[in-house]
Amino acid sequence: MTHCDIDNLIHDEALRLGFSACGFASVEDVDARVYTHWQRWIEQGKHADMQYMERHCDIRRNPQGLLPQARTVISVALNYSPPEMLPREHPQFARYAYGEDYHTIMRDLLQQLVQFIQSLSPCDCRICCDTAPIFERYWATKAGIGFIGRNSQLIIPHQGSYFFIGEILTTLALTPSTPLNINCGSCRRCIDACPMSAIADDGSIDARRCISCQTIENRGELPKTVTEQLGRRIYGCDTCQEVCPHNRHTQPTAIKRLFPLPQLKELSYDRLKNLSKEEFDTIFRHSAVKRAKYAGLMRNWSALNPELFE
Repeated sequence: MTHCDIDNLIHDEALRLGFSACGFASVEDVDARVYTHWQRWIEQGKHADMQYMERHCDIRRNPQGLLPQARTVISVALNYSPPEMLPREHPQFARYAYGEDYHTIMRDLLQQLVQFIQSLSPCDCRICCDTAPIFERYWATKAGIGFIGRNSQLIIPHQGSYFFIGEILTTLALTPSTPLNINCGSCRRCIDACPMSAIADDGSIDARRCISCQTIENRGELPKTVTEQLGRRIYGCDTCQEVCPHNRHTQPTAIKRLFPLPQLKELSYDRLKNLSKEEFDTIFRHSAVKRAKYAGLMRNWSALNPELFE
């Protein structure tokens, strides 16, 4: 079996499993400009309270720190665009959190892909899905599956940005895919639409101002500047994606585990008012929303303007 055969078989199997895109990048040091930009972002404190972003610099520079002798990063994208939206009159959750926890779903699918790869050729593999300190969007662009937009999201041409990204580091040498030569051009819709002006011209996000970060990662009080712009948002924010022209082409996911949880669709403003810790644990047991914890979700609820739900 030739290298080309293996490349094509892995790509086709990824699509068969339900991924929307798959590409390959050679393992090497991250581009110095990208790494320096990240360092400056950290130094400026734009990562807010996410201290974990400061750690494992050596791995961020080169993923061989996770898998010695790794030769290829296999990057995949999984569509999470929901087939239906939450009721408009209810508190709003970011679309990525509508269904089951994406970490579990991605791990399940990536493990199946690893088993297929190892059936083709003996190799070591390491799965990553928002669980390892590597620049996922950077490697996705190197693997040719999309480009990074001004809102810092990975955008796949003709498909949009509602995608989870996952990687398989492997000691198998695969043919690198060709990166896309495309960008946002003169479009600034995400910058202009961000309710907190958290998106800089260079595409970096100031997490101290980002509603998504503040409602999910912040463990303290929400800044008044954030609560004044929450609207109906109780967990996360999709504004920069909603206004992106590339998302005109979005198609709903076919992964049923990512469909909106029935209990989530029932969470009206009044229902959340009396939500108990036990009910929270039951509803969000298999959901990414549990990251905010019960206290965080109820803090967010208390910051909403009740007049919006009358």
